Amino acid sequence: MAAFMWDQHTCLPLKRDADIDPLTRFQRRGGALVSVNAGYSPHSFSDATALLAHYRSAVQIHPGLELVSGINDVERIISAGRIAVVFDLEDSAPLDDDLDHLAALVSLGVRTLLPTYNHANRAGSGCLDTEDGGLTAWGKAIVAEMNVVGMVADGSHCSTRTGLDMCRFSKSPVVYSHSCMKGVWDHPRNITDDQARACADTGGVVGITGVGIFLGPNTPTLEAMTRHLEYAVDVVGIDHVGISSDFSFDHSDFNEEVSRNPQLFDESYTKWGPIQWMPPELFSTLGEHLSGQGWNDQDIRAVLGGNFQRVAAQAWAGAA
Repeated sequence: MAAFMWDQHTCLPLKRDADIDPLTRFQRRGGALVSVNAGYSPHSFSDATALLAHYRSAVQIHPGLELVSGINDVERIISAGRIAVVFDLEDSAPLDDDLDHLAALVSLGVRTLLPTYNHANRAGSGCLDTEDGGLTAWGKAIVAEMNVVGMVADGSHCSTRTGLDMCRFSKSPVVYSHSCMKGVWDHPRNITDDQARACADTGGVVGITGVGIFLGPNTPTLEAMTRHLEYAVDVVGIDHVGISSDFSFDHSDFNEEVSRNPQLFDESYTKWGPIQWMPPELFSTLGEHLSGQGWNDQDIRAVLGGNFQRVAAQAWAGAA
């Protein structure tokens, strides 16, 4: 079947001259939306806005891509045969401690933000921290303002308690944009059943991702991804499970960064050798694979894109 695919997180090189044409590798019958990372913990507000300016200008002149301003744009863009593009941030550092920057980032197309990237910062604790202090008062202020401006709070890369605190505090759906299930593969970046249930209780979605070390012992296969998807569906139900490639178009640079900075990425990132990613061409065939595994069309449509699209329709309005 040709279901619409909503990829909640993928990564271009974080450079102001990065080529955005590789995003067309997600082109598929049925249409696609991709959320492109525009910065993480080392980046300032000016860094992120400079990256966004480059990405946005490049997308605007690309015949196969189009920027999304609001939820109603998505159907129009994919009906025209183009890939819809939004953005996300993998840490709260690019806010420069200024809540007003959230509205500015929304105006530039950023629709998802996670408070911490692996390690503790002013907003909360990360998934690789040995001590878990949860979401801080500053983190709660960020989540509250995200609810107001129409940005989705994201628990990926956060600690267990930080993620649970976000779900308790947010008035809008919370997502785990690119996280697999710890009950299938015990990796610190994966989430517990309790985290998944708390996310679902907000109306949110767990986005199972195609990164090898999160799926298993560096196994970026459709079979491994299906195991996580089916487990997540058993835990939270079909309406609260989605997908994200988390594909790194600069994967060689990322693997070099992991090797150079063992203090930032522990052995759970390195023990299986260079990280392997599921390429977009394989990721885009997930619907056909699930159909072959006996999934019905309605459930495939929900997981491939419908569930994240529902969250966006609710949260982007900023009505909380």
